[in-house]
Amino acid sequence: MRSSRYFLPVLKEDPSEAQVVSHKLMLRAGMIRQLSAGNYNWLPLGLRVLRNIQQIIREEMDRTGALELIMPTMQPIELWQESGRGGYGAETLKAVDRHERTLIYGPTHEEVITDIFRKNVKSYRELPLNMYQIQWKFRDEIRPRFGVMRGREFLMKDSYSFHTDKASAEETYINMYRAYLRIFSRMGLKAIPVQADTGPIGGDLSHEFQVLAETGESALYYDKAFEALIAADQPDVEAMRKLYSAADEKHDAANCPVKPENLKQGRGIEVGHIFYLGTKYSAAMGAKVLGADGKEVVPEMGCYGIGVSRLAGTIIEASHDKSGIIWPEAVAPFKVGVVNLRQGDEACDRASEEMYKKLETAGVTVLYDDRKESAGAKFATMDLIGLPWQAAFGPRGVTAGTVELKNRKTGEKHEISAEAAMNKIMGK
Repeated sequence: MRSSRYFLPVLKEDPSEAQVVSHKLMLRAGMIRQLSAGNYNWLPLGLRVLRNIQQIIREEMDRTGALELIMPTMQPIELWQESGRGGYGAETLKAVDRHERTLIYGPTHEEVITDIFRKNVKSYRELPLNMYQIQWKFRDEIRPRFGVMRGREFLMKDSYSFHTDKASAEETYINMYRAYLRIFSRMGLKAIPVQADTGPIGGDLSHEFQVLAETGESALYYDKAFEALIAADQPDVEAMRKLYSAADEKHDAANCPVKPENLKQGRGIEVGHIFYLGTKYSAAMGAKVLGADGKEVVPEMGCYGIGVSRLAGTIIEASHDKSGIIWPEAVAPFKVGVVNLRQGDEACDRASEEMYKKLETAGVTVLYDDRKESAGAKFATMDLIGLPWQAAFGPRGVTAGTVELKNRKTGEKHEISAEAAMNKIMGK
């Protein structure tokens, strides 16, 4: 992609309305623009990040055997009345259609998935079953803030599982626990699973996945042994499950099993939440299957959510410096930025174009800055948008047969041949 043809409205200064780092940098980097309070347009650069986050989630969910579907955003309120949740609360946006039927803009989909199940699944032989979707949702936050971290409209992955018994439901719960740790690790995030309140969704087993950050809204308490475990490339799930961790509403100082000197406190950003629901929805909505003995069984359920759009902000909170965003390669909108420092110079144009085309042919995502701007402006933009690699061609280097290759994360720069630079970018 050529910068001269790309829509990238970067800002030089921090917007006055932004309070947290991720909001400031997403606005400055041209990833998002506010439409109304808590609602954002995702511009091309931001959308590329969202799609990369979704791809990781899909790969790991599919790896567990979960099946993707899509459910309507607008749900009949009768389903919510049937389950006993009514209207969910003041955060639920409702509408009345031309036939005077009340609809809910779904903040979550337990009722809809249970309705699908009860109408189509009849035998224990079809279980366990786990289905997920990635879909925009809406919650009418009374005070939306912090950009995409707490917006009104947001992208979410929600999945729901059905089982013949509690043992099967707990097995899937643990599988989701493992899958979530893999998902966040692949995005460069160190997430701590903490015991959490189930809230209006219900159930009696619940873990939030919290990324430590000063701007986090949740107070966390956890065994300091977590620090070594979350730093590992492959987290030890069994070891984690034996350690104490809790969000503030579940933490009881009087009954905490961790010695005071080993108890850590911090703040976290919630990026995922898993629940064991039991039969809360299946029983209320009359979902049943025939068991192996020919008798009807009310299926056990679980649900598992990930804040997809929130993850984009969380990654920035966890990975940035004074110059801008530092994207992990797995989610970066482009892997490399090719920078032509003297646009219009025949040698610089030729060398830049050649690397740009070779990288694209090799399947590497590239943003080629071919604008007639100063070298300083181009470098500032590249640092701001945080691409993992920068390959800069200037007259001196081109004459010497070299390119300046910069690693955005480490800041290291090397004057090397274009071929050597390409090998480094592609991990050869």
